[in-house]
Amino acid sequence: MKREAFKMYLKPGCAAEYKRRHDALWPEMKQLLEASGVSDYTIFRDGETDTLFAVQKSSGEQGSQDLGGHEIVQEWWAYMADIMVVNSDNSPVSVPLEECFHMD
Repeated sequence: MKREAFKMYLKPGCAAEYKRRHDALWPEMKQLLEASGVSDYTIFRDGETDTLFAVQKSSGEQGSQDLGGHEIVQEWWAYMADIMVVNSDNSPVSVPLEECFHMD
């Protein structure tokens, strides 16, 4: 099992909408993540900067950041593009973070 962390960015004033949409995560998206081996997935928000910090465990070859070829992921990206900083394909601008310390 590997741990991965990355950061993404909300557009100003979109925190409540971001939370609302994730509270109603599409069942198909959740199923895809679970089927891909993604678990223990948490996203935190820095309220001062609207930077999102995500951490997840992955038992498969792919984490959530590797699933962009799936239609449901592309639909989710399009759904989220109005409230996040995104690339030209609507994927969230995402920066992988290096693990520097872990304690069980």
